[in-house]
Amino acid sequence: MQEAIFNWIGGSRVEVLGAVLGLAYIFLSIRQNILTWPVGLLTSALYIYVFFEAKFYADMSLQVYYVGISIYGWHYWIKGRSEQKHRVPVIKTSPALWLPLAAVSVLFFVCIAFILICYTDSPIPGWDAFTTALSLTATWMLARKYLEHWLIWIVVDLVSAVLYATRNLWATAVLFSVYTGMAFIGYLQWKKALKTG
Repeated sequence: MQEAIFNWIGGSRVEVLGAVLGLAYIFLSIRQNILTWPVGLLTSALYIYVFFEAKFYADMSLQVYYVGISIYGWHYWIKGRSEQKHRVPVIKTSPALWLPLAAVSVLFFVCIAFILICYTDSPIPGWDAFTTALSLTATWMLARKYLEHWLIWIVVDLVSAVLYATRNLWATAVLFSVYTGMAFIGYLQWKKALKTG
């Protein structure tokens, strides 16, 4: 048993390193630490390779987006800190913003599902498109520090954990199971930060 575990880890070094950095990323995100972004950038770079190998093409493309949004979030948090003399504050998503966010998410889903169905050999194009579309929205909300992004992540992480398990990406399935619980903790922590200002 122990030998099988070591063999699996040896053959999955990039995935395991990505999972470890992914845990660091979510922990830093909950703490609203600026290092969220460089760690997230590195995690995403590793997962571009992992998801390409597993034929999760939408998730692979999402990692490319994460690299870009990590740069944006890093810049936005640094700029906000220098302008406000402290970290960018957590804010609630306004009712007026929910409709555009939902519309953009649906548009992302339709476009991504179409591409995956018509142009790839993705084994689960609908679910891959679903988690990718919501992830695009949630990550933008994280960069802007909208509290409710954590609620979206709870759904995305739970569904993703199941999907990765079906493709034998066990380190990633465990990572996303942990992400689900940490997203709940993140929501509570950010909600507390919102109240205390």
